[in-house]
Amino acid sequence: MKRKLSNQFFRNFMVMFLLTVLATVLAFVLLSAASRLISGSLAKNQYPASAIIKEDYRQIDASAVVRRGGGVQVVDKEYRIVYSSGLDTIGKDRLTGEEFTAFLTESHSKPYHYDILYQPKGEFWLIVTFPTSVRLDFSLVHNKEAIAGDFVRAGWVIAFVVLSYLLILALFAFIYSRITAAGITVPLQKLCEGTRHLREGNYSARVDLNLKNEFAELQNTFNDMAARIEHEISLRKKSEEDRRRLILDISHDLKNPMSGIQGYAELLMQKPDMTGQERGEYIKTILNNSKRANRLLTELFELSQMDSPEFSLKLEKTDICECLRQICGELVPQLEREGFEYKFDIPEEGIFVMLDTGRFSRIIQNIADNAMRYNPRGTLVAVRLKLQDNQAVIDFSDDGAGIPARLAENIFKPFVRADDSRNSQTGGSGLGLSIAKRIAEAHGGDLTLLPGGNKGSTFRITIPAI
Repeated sequence: MKRKLSNQFFRNFMVMFLLTVLATVLAFVLLSAASRLISGSLAKNQYPASAIIKEDYRQIDASAVVRRGGGVQVVDKEYRIVYSSGLDTIGKDRLTGEEFTAFLTESHSKPYHYDILYQPKGEFWLIVTFPTSVRLDFSLVHNKEAIAGDFVRAGWVIAFVVLSYLLILALFAFIYSRITAAGITVPLQKLCEGTRHLREGNYSARVDLNLKNEFAELQNTFNDMAARIEHEISLRKKSEEDRRRLILDISHDLKNPMSGIQGYAELLMQKPDMTGQERGEYIKTILNNSKRANRLLTELFELSQMDSPEFSLKLEKTDICECLRQICGELVPQLEREGFEYKFDIPEEGIFVMLDTGRFSRIIQNIADNAMRYNPRGTLVAVRLKLQDNQAVIDFSDDGAGIPARLAENIFKPFVRADDSRNSQTGGSGLGLSIAKRIAEAHGGDLTLLPGGNKGSTFRITIPAI
């Protein structure tokens, strides 16, 4: 890519080089043509020395020259200024031979046009002077009478100068084309390298061009794209890991009750002569396992429903204070039966929210079930409701065993339980808090675990107030 772009730039600059040479030639041609077009209208060409010279300088009429801003001087053979009218650039009455010679040789370098003509009969020089408007002192003269060797040497010098000029222009075009190409190809090469890393799976690849032009915008776009791809891939990997873990957890939690049901059913079939008490215990175990499996499947179905786009709540304007009092009143018998203490702090003044009361009660019930399942008897459970930042904030806290730090970050994920052995006697399905959080989020709020001390835990439910 770099070689192709560099060559393309070089070809483009060589075309510009040739066009520059052509434009230079055309400029000289046009200047020459323009000079010929205006030469007839210039005062210096309308009143040359040959037009006004006389054998007797006293008969020369210089009035027309003077009217056009020029001047006429006559120098005799003794280099004396015997006649002067109008513009005088000599400024002396008499010249020496050296001064007159210097005047003749240096006249082309002065900002005046001198037309000098010698009158042999009158033995004087007539000098007609006009101020120069614009003059280009470049000319190429070829005289066939010149010595052949001089002509060859001059030709070689001219050819060398022209060739050197063209080579210098070509060198500058080449260097500039490479510099210009590098300003484009180097950033493109870095971008291509970054793209190649992305294609090969290195999603942490970033590009740093150290530029502040359009390439900087392209760099930022590329880096943002790479960051998003990296984030999406990370989420995809995490989702895949969560999916595999979810399948394993479902399989494990369903295998235990189903194995129990199968095992006890086989015992019933193999021992027809067992006592009624034994039969009753087996049937009771089968019933409990079937209830456990059914509860797990029901919660899985409920969780999948909440992930569905069709899931919606039946929201109504509700006084959450009154609703929470009813829910806590229903919890009291369970708390007392499990030997828990309780304290409720609910304001008398109503706080109105848009609420699906059935779903909302499920949040409180699931948190309470977790508190009663994992904490010892005598634990204090406290429920407090307040209005904060235009939100109804409910803190459900306990002073029990607390939640291990290793689980705090993932406590709302499905099948996360404090008991790693997943014993049915020491824990639930691990779906209760996941369902509770989804319900809170569906209400436009959230369910979070507040960072606490060494004892107990506090879950915070937030619902937007109206």
